[in-house]
Amino acid sequence: MKYIFGIDLGGTNIKFGLLNTNGEILISDSIKTKSEEGFDRVFDRIAEEIEKLRIEKNIEKEDILGVGMGIPGPVLNQEIVVFFANFPWEENLNVAKILREKTGYEVKVDNDVNVITAGEAWLGAAKGYKDVVGVALGTGIGGGIISNGKLIGGVGGAGGEIGHMTIVPNGKLCGCGKKGCFEAYVSATGIEREATSRLMINKNNKVWDIVKLKENQKVEAKDVFDAAKLGDEFALDIVDYTTEYVAYGLAILLHITNPEAIVIGGGVALAGDILFDGIKEKIKKYSLPVCVENLEILPAKLGNEAGIVGAAALILS
Repeated sequence: MKYIFGIDLGGTNIKFGLLNTNGEILISDSIKTKSEEGFDRVFDRIAEEIEKLRIEKNIEKEDILGVGMGIPGPVLNQEIVVFFANFPWEENLNVAKILREKTGYEVKVDNDVNVITAGEAWLGAAKGYKDVVGVALGTGIGGGIISNGKLIGGVGGAGGEIGHMTIVPNGKLCGCGKKGCFEAYVSATGIEREATSRLMINKNNKVWDIVKLKENQKVEAKDVFDAAKLGDEFALDIVDYTTEYVAYGLAILLHITNPEAIVIGGGVALAGDILFDGIKEKIKKYSLPVCVENLEILPAKLGNEAGIVGAAALILS
């Protein structure tokens, strides 16, 4: 039996998994990232953790096929991190080469949402599909695109950065500094900004009933969806607004990539049917029939293990 390490490098924690080639996680662990210690120290600790887990499972080095890693930021050729989205580390680092030298294993790295998409295509919601768009709807928006079984990174490693495609010219200001980004409208942050703006005018609704009980009285995207599920018209109107923009943004991608499946994960996707039903209905009016005829729009399946599983999938691809 051969084995693979999957690593998910996050801003707070680094998750590790040792998997067999069937995708079964044999052992997992996590350590604090401590990015302030600097790149070299963090990657020394990553190499040490890999060795610790290998010894713990009594696996020979020659039985390790390699190490896959998901990283927040654009990645070139599954080797060079153009920049780290969460860390003030050096740009254009050949992370694969550096970790290869520290561990002695084959190493591939990719953008974290690309990796999650690869995991969903290998063992998750999109298992069996070769043309997939993965979407992470969370605090921000990330994307991954698989065409004919291969991840699309692009010339600068930014393929799949769907959160920053403009869907409204000169629209709402995004955290990236541009205006009108997809992320500014349908991320959790975008939904919260819209709800907060509307609450300034109208507090006669269940969203405010939820929010006013909080110490900080700060609206969260979950509050909107919870109120909508109770039939609150104010909340339902925000959900309608949200699904309209999600459908519009995804329709743009449909006409570029024509995927078999779109897999949607992240915190916003936990809203469930009230989100997915609206997207499925509205996407039709923005799409050619050929793009939606056999399209599957699916909730992500792998949850917290997606980053580990997808990272391991890089080694098998």
